[in-house]
Amino acid sequence: MSPAALAPWPEQEAWASRKRVIDLDGLEMAYVEFAGSEPALLLVHGFTDTSRSFSLLAPHLAGRRLIIPDLRGHGASLAGRGYGIGDFAGDLAGLVRNLRLERPVVVGHSLGAMIALELAARQPELIGGLVLLAGTLKPDLAVDHPMVAGVRELRDPISPADPFYAWWHACQPGVPQAFLAAAAKEASAMPASRWRTLLDEIRGTDLIAAARALRVAALVIGGGRDPIFDATHQRRLAEEIPAARLVAAAHCGHNPHWEDPALVAATISDYVQTRTESGQSRMGGAVSRRGRS
Repeated sequence: MSPAALAPWPEQEAWASRKRVIDLDGLEMAYVEFAGSEPALLLVHGFTDTSRSFSLLAPHLAGRRLIIPDLRGHGASLAGRGYGIGDFAGDLAGLVRNLRLERPVVVGHSLGAMIALELAARQPELIGGLVLLAGTLKPDLAVDHPMVAGVRELRDPISPADPFYAWWHACQPGVPQAFLAAAAKEASAMPASRWRTLLDEIRGTDLIAAARALRVAALVIGGGRDPIFDATHQRRLAEEIPAARLVAAAHCGHNPHWEDPALVAATISDYVQTRTESGQSRMGGAVSRRGRS
């Protein structure tokens, strides 16, 4: 990865101070907003992350309006009563309506990709595009999977120095330590019981029918070294969605937007520009691949 791919980084200490709070029918949801051109990008983080997950990507999307929420039970957002994919998708629908977003492009990472897909299938009229980053249709995480085993062993209070983070936040060299430390601190604030409840919901999810019902063209981005949702998951996503393009970030793991935010931003920007210029809700269904080693 070149130095250019790693710059610029915003100040991590200032991220939390950027957050605003909105009331979604009694659920207080925190979010970060950057002003810019439309359509807005609605960036949806993954399991145990917060809006900070996109703090390394945001500078590379400068000039585009960005809306970046903390999901319920994560970061500064309230927990709510349920953690099903549908619960999260309902929150995003409420956020789109309350902020009066005009068909934003929804970009989801990992759990966020699952939520984004569910939202697009349920309420296609709300979104103008769909980007699935390190996502899956059906996690198929066995009981002995490192993620499942690691979460099972967590005990309160979780330490940001817990050895599990060496695997959970594993990245290629160059990702700023200040960012990784802040991400671990925020994840550790979540009770271990919530980690396990969320993971149970994720493991039981099946989005195959939702993918087949999509009416919007999707961009699928997968890390070539992803230890959680590998190339098989990414190909299945692209194959089941009626119109999808698959891009492989061959040198990245589960967090391409941390490891090579410049590549991810450029790929998203190309997708948004193509859709804006064409004015179409679908693109060719052929699966294609792009990336670099």
